[in-house]
Amino acid sequence: MKKKLILSTLVVASIISLTACKQTDVVGKESINSFQKVLNAVPDSITADNDNNGWSLRAPDESARFIWSKDFSSSSMYDAMIEFDAKPFIDAGLDVTKLPEGMINEDKILIGADLGDESLTYDGEATPLESYKKIVDLKRDSVTYHKALDHYGISLSNGNVFEWAKDMDKNDKDIVFALNPEIFINAGVDPEKVDGWVFAKVEVMDMNGKDIEVDKFLKPFNLQ
Repeated sequence: MKKKLILSTLVVASIISLTACKQTDVVGKESINSFQKVLNAVPDSITADNDNNGWSLRAPDESARFIWSKDFSSSSMYDAMIEFDAKPFIDAGLDVTKLPEGMINEDKILIGADLGDESLTYDGEATPLESYKKIVDLKRDSVTYHKALDHYGISLSNGNVFEWAKDMDKNDKDIVFALNPEIFINAGVDPEKVDGWVFAKVEVMDMNGKDIEVDKFLKPFNLQ
């Protein structure tokens, strides 16, 4: 009886702890609010992506897209990804044969993350915002906060990320496509010659909470 009582107490404590974490998840909650503002700012750039069973947010110059899934169980490739023009990288020396299989799709480069295999259901209609909320609810570890730029984001693994401003009124980089340049440099790219992308040092936080600088390819846009 005593062991059962202890076990029951632990279960209740765990439930309370998880509930408290959800209630105090400021990053998750505010990332939803700010993402909604981004969606509202560019409604004509948000479309259903039937090929990937998800949603697409297109960059103003149409050189890149952020794509996120409606249903993890039926995503054709990734549950969250960025797709962008390959030509600037090829012109800067990229040998596409040195990239992993599947990373090149015709004239596009794809980088993304498989978030899971859950079948997502909705209380009402599936919308771009509701699908993002599913990521926050089910895959919270994929949602990031970038202190240096005051951005929220979706991690696409290995230092690749799609970010958006916490407050577009106070930030001139409303959305940013950010890439780890290592794989491209190893495949022959001269990082200073990639047209349309900024090669820069960016301050990020490492796994120990320490601020460090890393190289990134950045494609930022002001939506206002």
